[in-house]
Amino acid sequence: MTREAVLEVLGKIIEPDLKNDLVSLNLIENLQVENQTVSLEVRISNPALHARKRMQEAIEFNLKRVFGQQIQIQCKIQGLDAESRSARRKILPDVKKIIAIASGKGGVGKSTVTANLAGGLAKKGYKVGIVDADVHGPSMPTMFDLVGDRPKMVDVNGQSLISPIESNGIGILSIGFFTNQDDAVVWRGPMAAKALTQLFTDAHWGELDFLLVDLPPGTSDIHLSLMQTVPLDGVVIVSTPQEVALADARRGIQMFRLDSFKVPILGIVENMAYFTPAELPNNKYYIFGRDGAKNLAEGMRVPFLGSIPLVQGVCEAGDAGRPAVFQQNTPSTQAFEELVHNFELELQRLEAATPKAGPNE
Repeated sequence: MTREAVLEVLGKIIEPDLKNDLVSLNLIENLQVENQTVSLEVRISNPALHARKRMQEAIEFNLKRVFGQQIQIQCKIQGLDAESRSARRKILPDVKKIIAIASGKGGVGKSTVTANLAGGLAKKGYKVGIVDADVHGPSMPTMFDLVGDRPKMVDVNGQSLISPIESNGIGILSIGFFTNQDDAVVWRGPMAAKALTQLFTDAHWGELDFLLVDLPPGTSDIHLSLMQTVPLDGVVIVSTPQEVALADARRGIQMFRLDSFKVPILGIVENMAYFTPAELPNNKYYIFGRDGAKNLAEGMRVPFLGSIPLVQGVCEAGDAGRPAVFQQNTPSTQAFEELVHNFELELQRLEAATPKAGPNE
């Protein structure tokens, strides 16, 4: 039982998501063969427990089949980190950055932030798309005045794909395009996860600078399915200032920091940070508390991307199907533009801090 012979066996085991063998994909680390013991670490695309267990069983079965049942196998299975998943990703190769917008709690304005962040990026000339992954409460059709619209199919290299619907220069796909507005989407987890996956794998997104993913609230199997399907380049956390929302935001941050995910936290956005009445534009009333999300960002050592005021215009703009960032010289527009600016700066800082591989690496 030599190292070369072990690699020959491992070279016949296929990584199910990446559709190639473990050796060709360079997924094996710290392989050591000594006497009758094999120790190794293996990285796989899917970080879920059941996927790791199946891979471990496949490795043990194949090695013992060739070298005998008496051998000892010490095998550690881990998920790929975000950078490695991004380098190996086969879906959406023409999308430069895939960014999730998440919140631990519902009702904090995550979809509003997503729509206005996308609008602000589009205003700056970026090519932007949105996947409305909030399966049970899709909001993007309303926020972009697309209720009742249905995507068309396009032929791409002989394959029929869904074409995103464009609004304000932004390509959008949502579960809401495939259901009636008043219908409840009552799906079990696997069905919802499969539908979400199709918005990425069965859609023609083309070349994009940013694809923003509006996640459902919480930490559910939807999030797990997304992260095992799509390598995220970062996540933005949205919260309101009060403690009940901040507690859930903490859980969301910790989920993305798990070793099996390791998605970079680009920052926290504090929505509904203060109320400013239209007749008193210089007054700020901290209805839900002051600087709660900002303090959370400092405490968890993640960037703070900005505060969004609670003003009537933001709500009205969303209901009218034209996000507030497209308005002219309003407090909410200025707040969203500052958010976009800080978002760009954080991405630049993250890229500068990421070591670049040399030509022989």
